[in-house]
Amino acid sequence: MQLYIGNKNYSSWSLRPWLLMTHAAIAFEEVPLRLSFEAGSPFKMALAAVAPSGKVPVLVDDGFAVWDTLAIAEYLAEKFPDMSLWPDASKARARARSLCSEMHGGFAALRNACPMNIEAELPEVGVRLLRDDPGVVQDLARINTMWQQQLDQTGGPFLFGAFSIADAYFAPVVTRIRTYGLPVPPLVQGYVDRIVALPAMRQWVAQALAEHDFLPFDEPYRSQA
Repeated sequence: MQLYIGNKNYSSWSLRPWLLMTHAAIAFEEVPLRLSFEAGSPFKMALAAVAPSGKVPVLVDDGFAVWDTLAIAEYLAEKFPDMSLWPDASKARARARSLCSEMHGGFAALRNACPMNIEAELPEVGVRLLRDDPGVVQDLARINTMWQQQLDQTGGPFLFGAFSIADAYFAPVVTRIRTYGLPVPPLVQGYVDRIVALPAMRQWVAQALAEHDFLPFDEPYRSQA
């Protein structure tokens, strides 16, 4: 299988299947592409050859392309049923899917105001957003409530006990909490720390820091030095 991804510093969508597959030791070839949304760019041309979406990530398995993160997760869960990528219990599976769908289609304020930027440290931006942007305040409150409820219910260490698709799906939020210094309660902070400490997550972060690639369209708060 091949997994097409964008810059590790910026591409939150790419992080999800990459982390899931790497943590689960699912073999794949990584195909990194420099993010660009301009027609005719190498990024767009490479993706046009494998999928119609023109976006990352894309999973290609024996020539068959899957280009939505939830679809990729479901495809992998069905391809590797013994790996328990979703929780084993039916109700837990349904709840995990519900939370992933909520993340997939929601939290627009947090996404837009706090784009993933692993290399940056922007706590002053976080302070300003929590003061001036009620949408970010609401989204962060929902994240805190969601994670606390799951961790209280399961006892951790991850949202559904063992690491699952849900944890991979929320990993980009973990990076946003760190980049923007967003306040979280102690139980949630412990979960954030555990995600960051995962060997696969540490590998992604190290490679993101090694990119040294400044993309202005993903940098609303900084200018290139």
